[in-house]
Order: sequence, then structure tokens, then C-alpha cells
Amino acid sequence: MNTATLTDIINQFGYLGIIFLIAIENIFPPIPSEVVLAFTGFATITTSLKILPSILAATLGAVIGALVLYALGRLLSVQRLEKFLTGRWGKLLHLKPADLEKAAAFFNRHGGQAVFFGRFVPVVRSLISLPAGMAEYSFSRFIIFTTIGTLIWNTVLIWLGRLAGHAWPHFVNLFETYGKFALLLVAAILLFYCLFRRSQKK
Repeated sequence: MNTATLTDIINQFGYLGIIFLIAIENIFPPIPSEVVLAFTGFATITTSLKILPSILAATLGAVIGALVLYALGRLLSVQRLEKFLTGRWGKLLHLKPADLEKAAAFFNRHGGQAVFFGRFVPVVRSLISLPAGMAEYSFSRFIIFTTIGTLIWNTVLIWLGRLAGHAWPHFVNLFETYGKFALLLVAAILLFYCLFRRSQKK
């Protein structure tokens, strides 16, 4: 799906288009969320789309997509998933068993926090839901960490897309190179701040 198609869907369907694209992006990683979210931010200047509903729509889409993969992780074994990825569908979706292994290793290394931090890592952002489901990770915690992580990701990219204005495509190119490191740092600071506040209340 090229950039023109993505932007046409948002222009035509508005918030429903955002929900659909972000949900699909979470299931099929080759669709770039950076393009969808940055253009959405730009569209809040040139169309009737508003910032807050756009952020909420993107977050709802992300949670829907994550839930689909979480459910697949609960239903399918490692062997069946690897067979799926090595077959025709894996090639069509540009996914490899190595991608799943990368997400699984990330989850095993960081535990529940991987569900949150994984939302800021390319490919892992989508596939982290699979090992979470396979490990039967707490559903309530999965929803909470997924919602918070994607809310941060969506808010930052939509706002930056709005600030970039007509230059949003150039912002996407820069963000792909440098921005993820900055966003990861912001997310880490927010998480540690929340944990610190919680420890102070005890």
C-alpha cells in the first residue's frame, strides 16, 4: 500500500480511515504508521479532522490490531506460526520467522514491560502481541500497556505531523532515521516517572 493510497483513505473516510489503517498496520508491519500518523497530523490543519479525536482513533485502531495478534498468539503454537510465516502468507506480508523470533526475544528479555516498550520498536511494535499471547500474559495488563504505549506513539507523531505542515513527508524521512531514539527516551522517562510516583504513594 503506497503513500498516496494511505492518504486517500484518510481523506475519504476520516476517523474511520485512521482506525482501519492503524489496525491493519499493527497486523501487517509493512504498512508504515509514521506515514499514516504524520499525514493525520497534517490533515488536522487542512480538513475537518481534530487532534484529540484523531489520536483516540489511532489508539483504538492500534489496540484492535494488537488484540487480533494477541488472540492468534493464544490460539496458535510456535510451530504453526513459523509454518505460517515461511509460507505464502509470510512472503505476502513481508514477514519472516526471524521477525517473530526477534519479538519473542524482546518479550522474554523485558517481560511485561516489552508490551509497552515494544510499541516504539519497528516490526516488534506489531509482533510483540504474538509472544504476549503465546505466554498467556495478563490480558488486563496487555490492554493497559498497549493502550499507554500506542497513545504516546500516536500523540507524538500526530502532533509532529501537524507542526511539520506541508513538510510532513520530509519529517517522516527524518523520523525514520533519528526520531525513534528520541521517542524511546521520552517513553522511558515517562515510565520511570510513573513508577517513581507510585513508589512514593506506598
